[in-house]
Amino acid sequence: QTLFAYLPLTQIFFLQLSNSHGSIAEGTQQPRLVLANKISLLTHPDVQAMEKVARKSDILNSIKAHNMAPLYETLAASSVLHLDQNLLDSMRACNNEELTKLDEKIRDAEENLVESEVREAHLAKALYFIKIGDKVKALDQLKLTESKTVALGQKMDLVFYTLQLGFFYMDFDLISKSIDKANKLFEEGGDWERKSRLKVYEGLFCLSTRDFKKAASLFLDSISTFTTYELFPYETFIFYTALTSIITLDRVSFKKKVVDAPEILTVIDKMPFLSEFLNSLYTRISSLHLVDSRNR
Repeated sequence: QTLFAYLPLTQIFFLQLSNSHGSIAEGTQQPRLVLANKISLLTHPDVQAMEKVARKSDILNSIKAHNMAPLYETLAASSVLHLDQNLLDSMRACNNEELTKLDEKIRDAEENLVESEVREAHLAKALYFIKIGDKVKALDQLKLTESKTVALGQKMDLVFYTLQLGFFYMDFDLISKSIDKANKLFEEGGDWERKSRLKVYEGLFCLSTRDFKKAASLFLDSISTFTTYELFPYETFIFYTALTSIITLDRVSFKKKVVDAPEILTVIDKMPFLSEFLNSLYTRISSLHLVDSRNR
């Protein structure tokens, strides 16, 4: 019997974990993914109105700081943010100026430099589209960059950029196709570090689509090799690993792979709410298991 059978006993703890989780350090997580999380909270029913006002201000400041005109336009069109036409025009002007510079670098590379530097110039333009939140142009530019890419590792890196775009916009179709593409590329070879990173990306996708069993398996396989800091810091990864394991593993496996896992024990003190929850839950389940055994 899995721990999912005892889920009603844990609902209040899940709420406490969700509330405490926001205090975990963001580490080296990609700023755009931090921003995506803030945007998603604006429509969350459990976020108070006053907090949403503060978050809107924070989001707008981030958009202004990076001249994210395409993202601002999208959020304004969906009434998430109020449209300030003067601000939008100003950011568009900054975008056009930067894109002109990037196009000049591409022309210079094509005329005077080697193919690898031409690729890097195109990649820089793709990353700029990602930075300002222009999904369509970013995907087109990534495809163009891929056409100029030979090395397998560099092709994989382009897939990771695409996956990050998918998670920013919660585009599950894009994420699913990108994961399939990555797995096909790995059939040609690939290094263990990128393969390990892909497991975490796929695990996050499974978590997002409620395939908790597969998510737990992928996360547990990645505990000792985690390097996917662009998605979230290690503490957040451990949080997701524990959460998915709680509802998919049996009592003995949960004890071995989570409660007593050396990798988890090394960081659990940084997350006292999770430590208390896991130990309390396991103690409770062990007690219930003992009672069940005696009644048989």
